[in-house]
Amino acid sequence: MKLPYPVVLASASPRRQDLLGPIVGEFSVHPADLDEEALGDPDPWVTAQRLAREKASAVFAAHPDSLVIGADTVVALEGANGWVQYAKPVDEADACRILGTLSGKSHVVVTGVAMRWPGGMAAFTETARVTFRNLSESEIQAYVAGGEPMDKAGAYGYQGGAKAFIERLEGDINTVIGLPTERLKQDLKSLFR
Repeated sequence: MKLPYPVVLASASPRRQDLLGPIVGEFSVHPADLDEEALGDPDPWVTAQRLAREKASAVFAAHPDSLVIGADTVVALEGANGWVQYAKPVDEADACRILGTLSGKSHVVVTGVAMRWPGGMAAFTETARVTFRNLSESEIQAYVAGGEPMDKAGAYGYQGGAKAFIERLEGDINTVIGLPTERLKQDLKSLFR
């Protein structure tokens, strides 16, 4: 896709980089440095979009002649008192706890995307619903011991070993991986015809 500005991805995620390349061609990477906890909201859709906007804005300050794309993925489970949101686990015990909580239940994965360019900003969220089968303690421990969940919201990566945990997926797989590519393509086409 031909865009009027150089593209900067405000994320260090290799998964987002892999998904963005086929859409925009060349781009550079400049991860945003934010206190993500301070920007949370009880509503996971607000959290995802706010974090995406803040990441794009922070990196845009260093690249004011570029199109900066920020993204954030939130994994959330609805409980009796509202939504419980699961960020990246702080350690292996936390990863085991998160996966144990998600076991046998449906949760939402919300990815917010923000695009900031000279003279404008646009943002959206996309949602997928993921249902885990019942997971055994030993399955969870083996998965966590492999290290895969440590840099992922909700302590799992669909594109890796956790694919075997998923009983049902409703929505775009790329939303779960971290960048809803179809919606991003549509928005970029409409913004930069």
